[in-house]
Amino acid sequence: MEKESKTGGRNGDQGILIKNVRLEDGLNECRACAEVFIKDGVIMSIREEHEEGSLSPCGSPDRGIRVINGAGLVMAPGLVDVHVHFRDPGFTSKEDIHTGAQAAAKGGFTSVVMMGNTRPCPDSVHTLKAVLERAAAEGINIYSVANLTKGMEGKETVDYEALIRAGAAGFSDDGRPVLDGELLKRAFKELAPLKVPASLHEEDPSYIKNNGINEGEASRTAGIGGSDRMAEISMVKRDIGLALETGVRLVIQHVSTREAVGLIREGKKRGGDIHAEATPHHFTLTEEAVKKYGTNAKMNPPLRTEEDRLAIIEGLKDGTIDMIATDHAPHTREEKALEFTKAPSGITGLETALSLGLSELVGKGHLSLRELIRLMSRNPAEVYGLDAGYIEVGRRADIVLFDPDAVWIPREGEQASRSVNSPFFGRTLRGRVLYTICGGRVVYEATS
Repeated sequence: MEKESKTGGRNGDQGILIKNVRLEDGLNECRACAEVFIKDGVIMSIREEHEEGSLSPCGSPDRGIRVINGAGLVMAPGLVDVHVHFRDPGFTSKEDIHTGAQAAAKGGFTSVVMMGNTRPCPDSVHTLKAVLERAAAEGINIYSVANLTKGMEGKETVDYEALIRAGAAGFSDDGRPVLDGELLKRAFKELAPLKVPASLHEEDPSYIKNNGINEGEASRTAGIGGSDRMAEISMVKRDIGLALETGVRLVIQHVSTREAVGLIREGKKRGGDIHAEATPHHFTLTEEAVKKYGTNAKMNPPLRTEEDRLAIIEGLKDGTIDMIATDHAPHTREEKALEFTKAPSGITGLETALSLGLSELVGKGHLSLRELIRLMSRNPAEVYGLDAGYIEVGRRADIVLFDPDAVWIPREGEQASRSVNSPFFGRTLRGRVLYTICGGRVVYEATS
């Protein structure tokens, strides 16, 4: 049984004293046994447990201070996911802003950036403002990209400066590639001095017979054509070249091939303002998962080979890939029940992301806990210019508390998301979120 607090408001109206907790800020700070005092939405004090004195002037629960015993838990900055689909407006049978916020909070995320493949899509100031106004009512920090081109049609650029003033965190036509290289170059030239990310979905449809499945063993087994790896490689190569030429801040979304990892690595070495995402499903699963999970392992770009999976992990280890993002993509049960070639691509991911990172990356010795936290908080916040990814006195109290050793099994029907399209239901995972605190308020609490 789990308890979720009402999502609404940003400032803490109750002091919180967290005791006996291991503090990991994702950089250099690690305190094995800390006390952290939060009041009015802000981290007021941090000290080691063995230090003299009390953090709180009224450190008793009966005087308005809630005490959380953090023994055995890790405190980290609230997680940041810069690639989520809340399907709102237009597709709210799959998810909406409120259910998406609940799923994020359950997963330990206090800041998310929504993609713009909605109906209407946020290619205008009016639509973007309307979405952000509704998002502001939730208990976590919700940002949104605006579209890179009008109507996501790849034919005409939008008013980038006006949309930034309206609150755009970046620009993306995610779900669709920008095929017109000359138009994209013009967009990059406009965006470069603005220092906001252009975040690109890199799949050339001319290399794709059926999307969502790798052209290879998986497609042969299914008896259908798939997505050739060149769909991604060709566009990543083109767009890194354009980024180096224009100086734009480029984000390569959901990397799936080892060749793309190599291109990104080389682009960074050449001094480009180039960044990349890895999803938990791409560093955990391969195309073999399609045989077991069917359409719940269908996504764009598709799951590929073991060599690709290991190359993605290596990219996370050496900093080539500097963010973990879920690409949380809910769909209805009925849609995913369609035959493979007709079902939509995408899976939910917010509620299992941290556990998959702990299980597959930290637990298997690829990354330290500190490195994982940085990839899931500070790094994405810095790329998108968000006020997030910190645990510091005087800063907003956006925090996740999790048990890194807890073993749990996500089960269908227990999720906060409206949708159930995940291959990870029934899988034993390591590490569980127990509290998510945003702006000093507990927005998620696991009670058992």
